[in-house]
Amino acid sequence: MSKVVVVIVVSMDGVVEEPSWAGPFWNDEHARFHNGHLFASRALLLGRRTFDSLSKVWPAMAHESDFAARMDSIPKYVASTTLRRAGWNAVVIKGDVAEHVSKLKREPGRDLLVYGSADLVNYLIKHDLVDELKLLRHSVVVGPGKRLFPDGVDSTTWTLAATSTFGSGAIVLEYRPAASQRLI
Repeated sequence: MSKVVVVIVVSMDGVVEEPSWAGPFWNDEHARFHNGHLFASRALLLGRRTFDSLSKVWPAMAHESDFAARMDSIPKYVASTTLRRAGWNAVVIKGDVAEHVSKLKREPGRDLLVYGSADLVNYLIKHDLVDELKLLRHSVVVGPGKRLFPDGVDSTTWTLAATSTFGSGAIVLEYRPAASQRLI
């Protein structure tokens, strides 16, 4: 059985959109963190917008590093109602996304990794499909931009499982769903 592991870059004020603002914080610790998750996973689960942005960059970089080669070659599942064909070693999830992801989780193997994809993350949380939520929080206030948890999202509770701090000032907050996740 596989776990769904979410790794998402977030600012101090909760912005997750277009995280180029995280670039100045990048260092070897960040590289090890991302390498560890990508190489521990059997596939990526992505929303369409995240898939679109990643697919424009990584295929051309596949020869530059082991990480880029893995990003290029790892199977990808894209949740989208508008995308018909994906390319880039990807399958478009059509129909019931929760059912499809549940089926993927029941298959043996390593983790299913979600990068970014805030709308997909919230959908997966709503359907109790996220096993680990790892917020890579950076010490920057971005201001405008999409937040991970928008107004109106269902309340859920999580248990802090681990923390790590990078020399750049970024911290990783690792959460697991609480035993009784939904708040009444």
